[in-house]
This record gives sequence, C-alpha cells and structure tokens, in this order.
Amino acid sequence: MRKILLLCGLTVLATTAVQAGEVKVTWQEPEKFTDIRPANDNRKAYRARVIKKFEGFFTDMASDLPQGYQWDITVTDIDLAGDVDYFAGGAGNALRIVKDIYSPAIKFNYVLRDKHGEEVANGEEKLRDMSFMQQLRSSNSNEEFRYEKQMLQDWFKKELQPKVEQYAQSLPKVSGPTP
Repeated sequence: MRKILLLCGLTVLATTAVQAGEVKVTWQEPEKFTDIRPANDNRKAYRARVIKKFEGFFTDMASDLPQGYQWDITVTDIDLAGDVDYFAGGAGNALRIVKDIYSPAIKFNYVLRDKHGEEVANGEEKLRDMSFMQQLRSSNSNEEFRYEKQMLQDWFKKELQPKVEQYAQSLPKVSGPTP
C-alpha cells in the first residue's frame, strides 16, 4: 500500500513539473511608483513587502507556463487599490481607504521566451481594473493586495496564456521514426 501511495505521489510531482516556467522580475525605480504608500508602516519596509508579494504573484503565474519558458518582467509603476488617508485614522493613525474611485493599476514590460530562447510574446502593459469592487469575494477576501493579484491573474489568463497556446500550435510537429 505504501508503494502505491509513493508511486501516486511521484506521478503527481512528475505531472506538475511539466508546467514550470521561470520568471525574473525587475523593479524600475519603485520609490517613484504612483502609490505604494503605507498607512501605518515604515515606507521602505512596506515597499519591500509589496515587491515580495507581487514577485510571488508573478512566480505563481509562471508556474502555469511550459517547462523551460523564461518570463522577464520590468515593473515600471504600481498604483495600489485604495488611497491612504492620513486623517481618517485619527490621532496620527493613517488608513488605506478602498473605494471604487481608487482602482488598482500596474504598468510593466515583458518578454516571454520558450525553452530554446525563441520569443513567444512581448509587450508593454498598462492594466487598471475599474470594476475591482464589483467582483464576487472569495474565501481569501482578506488577502493583502487581492485586487491587484486578481487583475494580474485575469490579464495572464486572457492575454498571455492564449499567446503561449497559439505559439505552441504554430510549431512544426516533430515526428519520430516510424516502427
């Protein structure tokens, strides 16, 4: 029984390893971004936390790319959902107020290459989700930067994944020797 469970576990690992692109994220002057201001945190520490979270978002998306793909991203601006109000918290405590008028946005350039280094897709993206407050909330509705994450995942599914699939279909079919 143990051998069967171990074999099943290895099969699952082998299947997930097939889908495993890599990502390299570069941050172009994040100190000048439109809005990655903290409410009640050190500015530098908050910026580092934002960068780490967004790198995690891109890494998660890259895991859905074919094995050997390299996705290079240069983030040029972020405008987090909401706006920091330094008077709303009272007694010197600021709050990030999230309303429809403070929609999340991100700007980035990217190049996606296949395992042979051939360019699959590239572009300059300027994403803004004006309807971020109208979406259904899931169990992770308290997750930090959830609106930005959803916006990036939506773009990835609608824009980048179809380009990867189209590229894969355009490759010549390699046939092996016939028996």
